[in-house]
Amino acid sequence: MREREREGEMGSEARMIDELKAEMPLEHDDDLVLLNEVEYGRKLGLVFVDILNGFCTAGAGNLAPTAPNTQISTMLGEAEKFAKVFCERKWPVMVFLDSHHPNKPEHPYPPHCIIGSGEEDLVPALRWLENDPNVTIRRKDCMDGFIGSIEKDGTNKFADWIKTNEIKVLLVIGICTDICVLDFVCSTLSARNIGLVPPLEDVVVYSKGCATFNFPVDVARNIKGSLAHPQEMMHHIGLCMAKSRGAKIVQNVSLGSLP
Repeated sequence: MREREREGEMGSEARMIDELKAEMPLEHDDDLVLLNEVEYGRKLGLVFVDILNGFCTAGAGNLAPTAPNTQISTMLGEAEKFAKVFCERKWPVMVFLDSHHPNKPEHPYPPHCIIGSGEEDLVPALRWLENDPNVTIRRKDCMDGFIGSIEKDGTNKFADWIKTNEIKVLLVIGICTDICVLDFVCSTLSARNIGLVPPLEDVVVYSKGCATFNFPVDVARNIKGSLAHPQEMMHHIGLCMAKSRGAKIVQNVSLGSLP
């Protein structure tokens, strides 16, 4: 009986996702071809958002998947691919890592990515980035990497990175689509609109290179105070919200080739 109920809930969720996408269609922008941007004189930058154990490695913590997850695995594969593309060409890369002190909780979330736990470390496939001179690592104690880049003197390390590297096109890959990725993208676009991050022109979110977590309704209803978080639905909503704020959303990113 319980199995039938579960199947019914899964079918209902799939219908809801279809209805959501019908009511909130997402039109992707033109594919991003990296070498074409370089040929046009538009310097590239890559940002990774929170591709760390605490959010991506099965069983690694309170906010990690409990088992291997297809959407997250796909994101990890794309991240590894483009990390190599950018570093081989010495194009700038910035990595944001959620890193919290144990006495500073981040409501409404349970303890996660506590410094020293290992959750706050890059996933194994990307640990090599820590030693690459082309890569800037920024540990943050909040969801938004832009806000987390503000120093006590008011300077912003992310904005400085954009200016120093003369980045015009920013490619964003990471997790969670509707939380840390979205917050960072929205802040960056607002800063761009008022001239705080010159010469940045475009913020490009790679849909296949982003992921979020899954917290199904049948689990959430049994935990007091919790909210369901259907993965595919929230991923779609996060992308739609980013596009509504001015980001470019692309389904495909390729290196391309120059004549």
